[in-house]
Amino acid sequence: MGRGSWIRLRTLILLRWWAVIGQLTALVVAQRTIGLNLDIGLCYMVIGASVISNLVASLVFPINKRLNEAENLAMVLFDLIQLGLLLFLTGGLNNPFSVLIVGPVVVSAASLSSRATVFLGLTAILIVTALARYHLPLITDAGVEMRVPAVFLFGNWAAIVIGIVFLGVYSRWTTTEMHAMSDALQATQMALAREQKLTDLGGVIAAAAHELGTPLATIKLTSSELADELPPESEARADAFLIREQADRCRDILRSMGRAGKDDLHLRRAPLTAVIDEAAGPHAQRGKTLLFDHRPLGNAPRDPPVIPRRPEIIHGLRNLIQNAVDFADSRVWVEARWSERRITLRIMDDGPGYPPHLLGRIGDPLMRRRTRSAAPSRPEYEGMGLGLFIAKTLLERSGADLSFANGTDSFRGDSLRCERIGAVVEVVWPLAELTQYRAEEAGGMGQNLPITH
Repeated sequence: MGRGSWIRLRTLILLRWWAVIGQLTALVVAQRTIGLNLDIGLCYMVIGASVISNLVASLVFPINKRLNEAENLAMVLFDLIQLGLLLFLTGGLNNPFSVLIVGPVVVSAASLSSRATVFLGLTAILIVTALARYHLPLITDAGVEMRVPAVFLFGNWAAIVIGIVFLGVYSRWTTTEMHAMSDALQATQMALAREQKLTDLGGVIAAAAHELGTPLATIKLTSSELADELPPESEARADAFLIREQADRCRDILRSMGRAGKDDLHLRRAPLTAVIDEAAGPHAQRGKTLLFDHRPLGNAPRDPPVIPRRPEIIHGLRNLIQNAVDFADSRVWVEARWSERRITLRIMDDGPGYPPHLLGRIGDPLMRRRTRSAAPSRPEYEGMGLGLFIAKTLLERSGADLSFANGTDSFRGDSLRCERIGAVVEVVWPLAELTQYRAEEAGGMGQNLPITH
């Protein structure tokens, strides 16, 4: 559904009623208080057109109807022309309310397509240009014509035209970025929910494999004892062996399924290296060499720190590794370093790297990502940048700080890393953040409960 189909008819009708009330109030004040001699009949006729259109729309269409692009454009264009006619009858650009002609253009920029916004903007500029020259004068009851000097008239015209262009572009860019961010955050939530469901499903599978192991072993033992007691050539003996074979088959199936069930209650935390291996697992057989280098810094323990196996951490790292594998020529390096205060993870490749002029925007949604002369291995990633945004958002939720660079800039003069010329992503976690997660989960560990019907 396009943005032009998001607005309800009820919203535009209410806005138009407010505009009608404001126009009527301005006419009454101008005539009764200021004493302007207006062609009040024609003014009421123009305002009456808005009233009639509102009544027809309210009676003919359902109040919750959502207008399509063409219908929205027609509604806003009607309001623009109606306002232009009212200004023509009340002094043109000499009328201080002429600035309101910017309103329909801003509404269009926020809700309609770029083509419709440009069309309405040009129409508004044409109307303003015509009003600067052609309009009915503002004359008081005493016969005095109220008009601003020519230089101020030109200034009003220039200000309104600049306002149409500037506010239209500003509103368009702002709403476009808001919608892009909203779509990207929705995609992030969907990715996290999917990872959580898969993790939960793995826990169920692991529990099922654990709980069904004992009855299957009993079935196998009982069937073996029955087979030994039955005559060698009897059909019952063959059935007993068949039961034992099927029990073995069930055990093997559950064992293989149980390997995927890594969210058992005793495995909510895992060593850093195990979490990295789990994140990189789906990309290990995609034709690129994954090289791992994990070691402590300074006086840190040799064993890697234990961190939470949270879906956002695994999915975020998986997206970063996936991006590196997609654009690497042949190799991807994953380095993990830990000290007593923080964990640093670097993911590097030997691909083309990030465009230097976009390094400051890496991680923004709907941004063109790295390109290659040949087609990438995952062409659907081209032009969105959503994967990096999801990874950055999820990992930042876990307390990490991310930075993006190119290996040609980071490792220049480093003979040991000179091959890592592609993109470099650095993820840094303060250990205090991960300790907080462990404290939150410590109270909810509980015991593994059996599956009940």
